Amino acid sequence: MKPMNWGVLGAAKFARDHMARAIHEAEGARLYALATSSADKANGFKAFCPDLKVHDSYEALLADPAVEAVYIPLPNNLHVEWTLKAAKAGKHVLTEKPIAMKADEIDALIAARDASGLLVTEAYMIVHHPQWQRAKALVEEGAIGRILHADAHFSYDNRDDPGNIRNRPETGGGSIPDIGVYAYGSVRYVTGAEPVRLTSRIIRENGVDVFAQVTADMEGPGGGFTYHAMTSMRLAPRQEVVFQGEDGVIRLTAPFNAGLFGEAQVQMFRSGKADHIERFPGARQYRNQVENFVRSVRTGDAYPWSLEDAKGTQAMIDKVFAVDKPL
Repeated sequence: MKPMNWGVLGAAKFARDHMARAIHEAEGARLYALATSSADKANGFKAFCPDLKVHDSYEALLADPAVEAVYIPLPNNLHVEWTLKAAKAGKHVLTEKPIAMKADEIDALIAARDASGLLVTEAYMIVHHPQWQRAKALVEEGAIGRILHADAHFSYDNRDDPGNIRNRPETGGGSIPDIGVYAYGSVRYVTGAEPVRLTSRIIRENGVDVFAQVTADMEGPGGGFTYHAMTSMRLAPRQEVVFQGEDGVIRLTAPFNAGLFGEAQVQMFRSGKADHIERFPGARQYRNQVENFVRSVRTGDAYPWSLEDAKGTQAMIDKVFAVDKPL
């Protein structure tokens, strides 16, 4: 299979530490180019990819005919603009989450994808992790019976970093755009359910949400269930997702930063049966994401997260903001 040449728009720290390395290491992929005007930032990427080609502008990278796919880790408010520009330039596109700030903005991306035949999608990496794939399979096969409740918690504390783009409203910051996509989208992914009624309580600082508590009634193929989620950028680090069924409980540890926050596990507890724990210590979700992307382009394999999936999560985010009364 011909290696896919990737270009990265912008020298984001996350790209340097995670996704660019995943592209560099992934089978069938080649980290070929980076767009940045900063030599110092480029050096951080060249440290592990010495032959990296550096363009001094995003436009120059998109004009490079050797670049076949583009990864976009720009601030949230720039995602739609540069995803459209990359697709117009004939590149396959993998854009960081959230791919848009409003659900209806994704319609233009869907239209561009359909018109071009390119793979254009959101970098929602958890669906590429076997922990989440296994949780979905267990729920779908009825391992814990009909789902009655789910809850998701994701928090960290960045109050000491006011310049961080997550703490700035002009760059699309806030805990919900940053990590609410995981708390909401992961439960949608496993259950296929959508919110039919929803309430939220949001605390803001400097125009961005730093704490959000959401309660919803969800309806899906397996019926209805209650859902609770908490996200925050002002609490001690915590990550956990739980699905509670008629016959048992499935708990996911380190569900969003597997291997960094802790070991990814799927724990299942059922009355009258031995506790069941599956561990995934070596799984690398970012590399899996890149390899699945390449396979989808090269062989036509189905990609596990579509723009329509991203739009569903963003629609839920839009509802969270719409029903909140600012404190």
